[in-house]
Amino acid sequence: MTTIKIAGVPEHFNLPWHLSIENGDFEKENIDLQWTNVPEGTGKMCQMLRNSETDIAVILTEGIVKDIIAGNPSKIVQVYVESPLIWGIHVAAKSNYKTLADLENTKVAISRLGSGSQLMAYVNADNQGWKTDNLQFEIVNTINGAVEALTNGTADYFMWERFMTKPLVDKGIFRRIADCPTPWPCFVIAVRDEILKKDPKTISKILEIINQATLEFKDIPSIDKTLASNYNQKMEDIQEWLSLTQWSQKPLTEKMLNKVQNQLFQLKIIDKKGTFEEIVKTV
Repeated sequence: MTTIKIAGVPEHFNLPWHLSIENGDFEKENIDLQWTNVPEGTGKMCQMLRNSETDIAVILTEGIVKDIIAGNPSKIVQVYVESPLIWGIHVAAKSNYKTLADLENTKVAISRLGSGSQLMAYVNADNQGWKTDNLQFEIVNTINGAVEALTNGTADYFMWERFMTKPLVDKGIFRRIADCPTPWPCFVIAVRDEILKKDPKTISKILEIINQATLEFKDIPSIDKTLASNYNQKMEDIQEWLSLTQWSQKPLTEKMLNKVQNQLFQLKIIDKKGTFEEIVKTV
């Protein structure tokens, strides 16, 4: 049995992995796939890849591209979710901020430096024509940290996946004032170079299994009920999310990588661009 460690956020996008593990799909191929939930998100998973605490990460595209350029010894092996991530822009329910324009020059809560919540704050600021140099950040680690920061006023707004944050909006803790979709596929699968070199066949088999699972995922009977119950969501929200979400079974293209890098470079999130071979490897 080959043991492979994998990390991802505890969100609905990753249910196909959990179902495949529970069904014994990996075990049948002699693979012990050990999943770790990482509520802190992309910045933490980049660190885990660097420290060999995980072999694979299901991770935000912009975050891992940035970190590989900065020396993370990993490669993107495939796109996992093709559709954009819809980031909701949230303020405390009782906040005086009513529109997106009100948030210029205020402080944004982020999970950690280099996280998707930080990178998308730059993308949103750029979309609004704000000076990205003026962005101020408050590190909150998790969504619970963001609740605390927005409620007590140490930060003014927080960007997080819209549907996962919806229960906080429904409870009257957050108010969503806008959305900001990623201009690229949201999740990719990244693997440490050492594992790619040592065990490419196992990685290839893992991708084969998860790709079959994501192809069939929307056809699972009552999958909307399962998702709603597992992730504390209303049925209508999950059904909308399912209609908007498109999984992928394909590699990241050079054209898409260039699009990501060009925007990160323009926003000064990266100070150089990597080559396709340095960032992407197909197995």
